[in-house]
Amino acid sequence: MEFKVKDIAMILNGTVEGDGEIKIHNISKIDQGVPGTLTFLSNPAYTKYIYSTLASAVIVSREFVPEGALSCTLIRVNDPYTALAELLKMYQQMKPAKSRIEQPSFVSNSATIGEDIYIGAFAYISDSVTIGNNVSIYPHVYIGDNVVIGDNTTIYAGVKIYADCKIGSDCILHSGAVIGADGFGFAPNANGPFSKILQVGNVILEDMVEIGANTCVDRATMGSTIIHSGVKLDNLIQVAHNVEIGENTVIAGQAGVAGSSKVGKNCMIGAQVGISGHLTVGDNVKIGGQAGVMSNIANDSTIIGSPVQDHKDFMRCMAIFRRLPQMSGDISDLKKWMKQSDSK
Repeated sequence: MEFKVKDIAMILNGTVEGDGEIKIHNISKIDQGVPGTLTFLSNPAYTKYIYSTLASAVIVSREFVPEGALSCTLIRVNDPYTALAELLKMYQQMKPAKSRIEQPSFVSNSATIGEDIYIGAFAYISDSVTIGNNVSIYPHVYIGDNVVIGDNTTIYAGVKIYADCKIGSDCILHSGAVIGADGFGFAPNANGPFSKILQVGNVILEDMVEIGANTCVDRATMGSTIIHSGVKLDNLIQVAHNVEIGENTVIAGQAGVAGSSKVGKNCMIGAQVGISGHLTVGDNVKIGGQAGVMSNIANDSTIIGSPVQDHKDFMRCMAIFRRLPQMSGDISDLKKWMKQSDSK
């Protein structure tokens, strides 16, 4: 598909600066641009590439002021990154949607299937499943008994959704995600192996939730593990039983949230963060990568470290830590001086 620059600008409510008749047929990174492609400039660190990029057009902020000659056409918008996201979403929606049930696949006679459904080969839809309209279920997906899936949800190849779980509308579950496996519940025995505690709850994913590849969200022991609307989980994340994650929170890869902890809304949690069990993390909290959270966190906190502390205190501590070798030498010299002074 090809679009003129002026048409793209109209879609984005942007302003063209240059040749609006240029045709765009693809998207590229600004440092790898080629003629006929569209790119964007959002991160100031990449500003230098706009003067050499071969891309035909660049989405920039309305406030961008070039400091040299440009060979590309500019599309000025309020927020380049958001504009690109909107453009990519529209481009994806223009692709022909699959709408059929491939064979071999299994769909239980008791399942309720909506309109414009795609079910890929080797998918398995169990008893009493309810699937909404415009849902795409790719090959090798397993959907257990009594699962409910809302409209416009996409479930990629190899996803497993255990019985009784509920998936909202406009969700995306990437390959290998497991929703509703047993929570990690075992009781120690004095004279033998651990006894398994049956996990009889479920998982609820509300609307517009995205689950990354190979991420696991465990079912509750009792009640529900709840991922609220708008939450985005990266790849390789572990969400344990009875956890609750608030609206519009984002969590980066390899993080883990232990059982019965509650994470507030609008939080940003970095990669490899570990949150201990039975804790409460407030709203609007930012947690730096590899942090270890071992106590409750107040609203609007920005923390880092293991165990976590305020990010400003952490940076002060790190500044001191880097000077420890010099300080150790200074202390050794001071001790020698004191011994010499005492001997006189």
